[in-house]
Amino acid sequence: MDTQIALILAQDGIVNGAIYGLMALALVLVFSVTRVIFIPQGEFVAFSALSIAALQAGRLPATLWLLLALAVAALVVELWRWKQGAAVEWASTLVWSVAMPAAACLLALVVKPSSLAMQVATTLCIIVPLGPLLYRLAYRPLADATVLTLLIVSVALHGVLVGLGLLFFGAEGSRIPAFSELRLDLGGIPVGGQSLVVVGVTAVLVIAMFFFFERSIVGKALRATAMNRVGARLMGIPTGLAGDLSFALAAVIGAVSGLLIAPLTTIYYDTGFLIGLKGFVAAIVGGLASYPLALVGALIVGQLESFSSFWASAFKEVFVFTLIIPVLWWRSRSSRHVEDEE
Repeated sequence: MDTQIALILAQDGIVNGAIYGLMALALVLVFSVTRVIFIPQGEFVAFSALSIAALQAGRLPATLWLLLALAVAALVVELWRWKQGAAVEWASTLVWSVAMPAAACLLALVVKPSSLAMQVATTLCIIVPLGPLLYRLAYRPLADATVLTLLIVSVALHGVLVGLGLLFFGAEGSRIPAFSELRLDLGGIPVGGQSLVVVGVTAVLVIAMFFFFERSIVGKALRATAMNRVGARLMGIPTGLAGDLSFALAAVIGAVSGLLIAPLTTIYYDTGFLIGLKGFVAAIVGGLASYPLALVGALIVGQLESFSSFWASAFKEVFVFTLIIPVLWWRSRSSRHVEDEE
């Protein structure tokens, strides 16, 4: 291996690490606020990439029907809770169950987007509401359950969504044209425009999340919920809406990630699972609590995958997932053990 090859591999590692970093941020966010290890995070990536590929092929993405089915189910559940005398946040319910699905139907069925910008907007309108709708239907009724119970629900939900992905899109993969055809030569190293788009959009999202959590009232409310859910509830913060918002942000991150990688590789109905697992490895490096450490872990995972694919491509996944063993060992040695969660 010479210097030029090493730099090319490092570039690939940075691009891959940027995607894994977004996955890790979403997983840390959801776990911090709701205690859910959200295994189906990768399905947002696959559904987003396959949905925009369907739009570009002139087909109606089947994820639109999934969105409508979940919206109707969530609306029925809220009406039932209201009849039972429970407090219902109708404003957020109407946003996720009526307004967003209506916007998705308008764009997909009436406008029938042909430009790239409108196709991206349509895809986001379809995928983003899936997050809070899944939270309301699968996780909110179990908000006080143990982390293990929530993990079992996540595994079951992942299996359901992967099966639906196979039903919706078939076993064939899809790929879309690059958002940028730019080609640069930096010191003899070819750099594609799509790679710059991935890194740039990732940087923008990370900076936006930083300002959101540090400067906005809603972001501070989410941080308070993550630190002490009971205390946040006593201070008047609607922790149920915090779950809605955290899953919505995770869906945004997953949808954007799918749009970013769709031009780089062929996406299949189950591709998101492996991407999500690598993001989970990066999140574990951050202890499922630290955003900066999760980003560092994502870069490590990206570089390890890139260089191991050069030296031993058949075992690159083994090297990546083996990374979790020393991290867990070190954390088990340095963390305080408790009998059960508080």
